[in-house]
Amino acid sequence: MAAPNGKPRTCETGEPMEAESSGSSQVYLPGRGPPLREGEELVMDEEAYVLYHRAQTGAPCLSFDIIRDHLGDNRTELPLTLYLCAGTQAESAQSNRLMMLRMHNLHGIKPPPSEGSDDDEEEDEEDEEDRKPQLELAMVPHYGGINRVRVSWLGEEPVAGIWSEKGQVEVFALRRLLQVVDDPQALATFLRDEQARVKPIFTFAGHMGEGFALDWSPRVSGRLLTGDCQKNIHLWTPTDGGSWHVDQRPFMGHTRSVEDLQWSPTEDTVFASCSADASIRIWDIRAAPSKACMLTTTSAHDGDVNVINWSRREPFLLSGGDDGALKIWDLRQFKSGSPVATFKQHVAPITSVEWHPQDSGVFAASGADNQITQWDLAVERDPEAGDTETDPGLVDLPQQLLFVHQGETDLKELHWHPQCPGVLVSTALSGFTVFRTISV
Repeated sequence: MAAPNGKPRTCETGEPMEAESSGSSQVYLPGRGPPLREGEELVMDEEAYVLYHRAQTGAPCLSFDIIRDHLGDNRTELPLTLYLCAGTQAESAQSNRLMMLRMHNLHGIKPPPSEGSDDDEEEDEEDEEDRKPQLELAMVPHYGGINRVRVSWLGEEPVAGIWSEKGQVEVFALRRLLQVVDDPQALATFLRDEQARVKPIFTFAGHMGEGFALDWSPRVSGRLLTGDCQKNIHLWTPTDGGSWHVDQRPFMGHTRSVEDLQWSPTEDTVFASCSADASIRIWDIRAAPSKACMLTTTSAHDGDVNVINWSRREPFLLSGGDDGALKIWDLRQFKSGSPVATFKQHVAPITSVEWHPQDSGVFAASGADNQITQWDLAVERDPEAGDTETDPGLVDLPQQLLFVHQGETDLKELHWHPQCPGVLVSTALSGFTVFRTISV
């Protein structure tokens, strides 16, 4: 199906269901239509993807961030190279690692082979070897599982803010890790002699418990917000000498765990928060922490509000909750308490949301139903087209839904690559996935 704006609309999900018993295939969507029967399995529709790669790193990662690199913006030529910083959730506290990943030689989906001679087969084997994706991994021991990772550049210095399950927030310098994943000899030396000595450059233990919410300001270098499961939010201000002053007075307002934080992309002092108390709040740090909450929507979702993302291009805030709903809030109308749009495709809690960095109407979401969905607010169904070409099971899908990706297990987080348009990276119990669909 093609959307009216010319984008392919892939409600074939990228993962159609293959019914082995009959040899036929049909679209499978969780919560819509019958569940998978015995003998049926999800099979990827490769024609729905431009790029698709998977990687595993041992213990699963609850959180990661994509590192903005020096390889250029708007990269579309394949193969791709990308850098990730991630933290593990291992079975024992001492088995955890902070990791730097360099994924490279990421080629696109190979077209199906054409009938040819034996020479073609030999060339294909050589080509397959040349096209193998590569992964370099630098690891640093970390005591305790890592709940969230967010990366920022402080001038020319890359750093990672880390929320630990042990109740501490730490900042790690990443320059050395970035260097060694680019140099095999340096990586070997690092893993042998240096990794055990890497320590955080700053640690804050004043949260009185663990948390998940963390965001670096995109406008003021080094300014950081951290929120915990005890309902408190703290502001970090960078100081001379590469350290931070953390205001011990928390921002007060939420009545339960602070789940996510987002700085405004247009105002230095404004940020948004969401909570397990079902609310979304807008704050201004120019006021005293006890009076800084300026706007509140008390019942933003039916239950916990898990994640929020502030659009870099429009005055919109995107939220996802335990109710499986995705909601868009126009900040010019936030006082009304009503979203300007609500989408219900997921059938389990939303675990991650993010606006596309270049296309203002496009966003992606992941859920505990193991779906990643891609959406475009600009899409409207053509009333003259009717539903003659539509699979009967897809007629009632939201018209803004572009693509449903499946096949992961226990999805936790996703990010668009800021320099490679349309490329999504996700982390799940099943590992990392890097992909680009034909729809975005």
